[in-house]
Amino acid sequence: MTIARQSTESRVRAHNAGPSAVWSSGGAAYDRISHGILDAIEHAVNRLEPEGAERILDVATGTGWAARRLAERNPDVTGVDFAPEMLSAARRLASTRGLDITFMEGDAEALPFEDGAFDAVISTFGVMFAQHPEDAAAELSRVCRPGGRLVLAVWTPDGTVHDMFRIIKGYMPKPEGSPPPSPFEWGSRERVRELLGEAFDLRFEHGTSYYREPDADAAWRAFSAGYGPVRTLADKLDADRREQFRKEFTAFHEVFADEFGITVPRTYLVIRGTRR
Repeated sequence: MTIARQSTESRVRAHNAGPSAVWSSGGAAYDRISHGILDAIEHAVNRLEPEGAERILDVATGTGWAARRLAERNPDVTGVDFAPEMLSAARRLASTRGLDITFMEGDAEALPFEDGAFDAVISTFGVMFAQHPEDAAAELSRVCRPGGRLVLAVWTPDGTVHDMFRIIKGYMPKPEGSPPPSPFEWGSRERVRELLGEAFDLRFEHGTSYYREPDADAAWRAFSAGYGPVRTLADKLDADRREQFRKEFTAFHEVFADEFGITVPRTYLVIRGTRR
């Protein structure tokens, strides 16, 4: 069965060229960011209940952490992302572990696959950042076969990740025109039902991920190196403003200091859908 669409058009929509470059800037260093949420990724993988001989798609795969965990259980895994540097890292990391995963460049809002091409689809804290959520939701529905399964892990709008993003946003220039919807809308059950309820029978489950570092400075080093939005923003700020950003970012994480370093609780929502 052919699952990839044949097209001469760009695999990334024009309005996503900028975000693609931003997320790609983290490259291989993004894998440390994924390591910080490995408990939540594992939660989502378990709820997908992967079975042998299924075709599974990981949307917004990043450096492929969820794809690798799936490939250890199932031999037919595809990861798709619009960030080429992260995809390059994903291929290297999978290869070093002896995992045969197909990684493709593609936009979550216009996936390069045929209708119903996959038995199961997953996205862990990735598709929620799509600028056009209705388009991304339609694509998740389109590529999942009837009776297939969908699992998403998304940050909640009332948790510490949202608070961290408020700090990041404070150093960003004001967007021109209307800003895209907040990615944290995906953490609302009502909003998810609007996006996916017609295509999927949905269930929800809350979880808490724990981000651990030896100190708050380590969190800054990880995010300013591997998390594209923070890295790109920090690189654009002048020296004084960057230092102010660093201090506020580390001060936020220092609130969660304990005997071992820092432990930041991050609430998230797991969404499981069965395609109608």
